[in-house]
Amino acid sequence: MAASGQRENLKFDVEFPNFAGGPAILEAIRAGALDIAYVGDTPPIQARASGTLLPIVATVTREIAQYRLTSRPGLKINTLSELKGKKLSYVEGSGRQVFLIEALNRAGLKLEDVTLVNLRVADLPDALRSGAVDVAVLQEPFVTRLVNQVGASPVLDPEERKLLPSTSYFFARPEVLTDPAKIEEIKQFLAAFVKAGKWGNEHGNEWAKFYYTDFQRVSPEDSAAILAGQSPLVFQTSAEAVPHHQKLIDILHQAGSLKEGFDAKGSFVDTFDQVVEQSR
Repeated sequence: MAASGQRENLKFDVEFPNFAGGPAILEAIRAGALDIAYVGDTPPIQARASGTLLPIVATVTREIAQYRLTSRPGLKINTLSELKGKKLSYVEGSGRQVFLIEALNRAGLKLEDVTLVNLRVADLPDALRSGAVDVAVLQEPFVTRLVNQVGASPVLDPEERKLLPSTSYFFARPEVLTDPAKIEEIKQFLAAFVKAGKWGNEHGNEWAKFYYTDFQRVSPEDSAAILAGQSPLVFQTSAEAVPHHQKLIDILHQAGSLKEGFDAKGSFVDTFDQVVEQSR
């Protein structure tokens, strides 16, 4: 939003506190410290499974996942089946969780076939660097950074790039959706966010320089490589987002990570669909 200039168009103050993963965000929402939150694809499911329904108000996806299975220095993983017996990072309640489960599914493996190492998102790069895990689920720029710094390697199986689209959600504290003033602010915010994402799709080089090169201190060459591996952001209405969300629920349930499955439709509200449609 800063790079595109959209943040300046908001007519109210907005804060962007940073959290290390879905579980920490859920705690903050429950404490009333957040109105809406931008999360990966698993946190809304885990929250609902624990008895807290946090309505999804907007969905953002990329056809190609931003998550990458990345192996430690000195280890090359050529096929997903080679994950068997390895130590894998596991961040329950994070979008990384369902990505890893689906990778094992594609290899004909179960969670019991690997060693799961429970970690916080912030600890993943150091765990891979030190060899505390054999494979971690990372995002850029950390994949490229660790490849260059210590000789880590993305999993080489082409199937890894086809596992799941990279989906993120905005979900809301339910009380916020009963406040007309907050609803109007969320509409403004989502309109600006969608327009910012559209700007990013259309101005990839400017976005890569702003975020990866200038902010994350990644070289221009590596920034270009990261950008080349990304697919465009796609903004979905609630009806468009339900089928994939149901698939995620089913994956987690079949793996035993959810005691009971449920209908994905109940996780969404359509209050902001018109805003998304008009802005994308």
